[in-house]
Amino acid sequence: MKLLTFVLNQTEKLDELLTEFAHMGIGGGTILESTGMARVLGGHHDEEDIPFLGSLRSLLDPQREKSRTILLVLSDEMIPVAVDAFERVVGDLSHRDTGIAFSVPIDFVKGLPTGGAE
Repeated sequence: MKLLTFVLNQTEKLDELLTEFAHMGIGGGTILESTGMARVLGGHHDEEDIPFLGSLRSLLDPQREKSRTILLVLSDEMIPVAVDAFERVVGDLSHRDTGIAFSVPIDFVKGLPTGGAE
């Protein structure tokens, strides 16, 4: 069992992504509003304070301030299914401004409905 985390940059695609997950039998996730570190640093420091900030700022969309972080507890077999669904909606994760996905092993979980993560 794993915790799969998606950071969705294109927040306008959240409903479409959740619909895609539902079609794949993926549910029960948690959605958090999030802000990237570069975005926060960009609003509070001069470029002189942090030399790399100018190049980071050029990569950021100034209109997009928030992201959504989606947490899903899934069986190992469902990880590629969820990632495929994510990429169908936002595009190839190797491209800029799509999002980030990663998983970490879970050694304990309690409170999921029977079969909820399987």
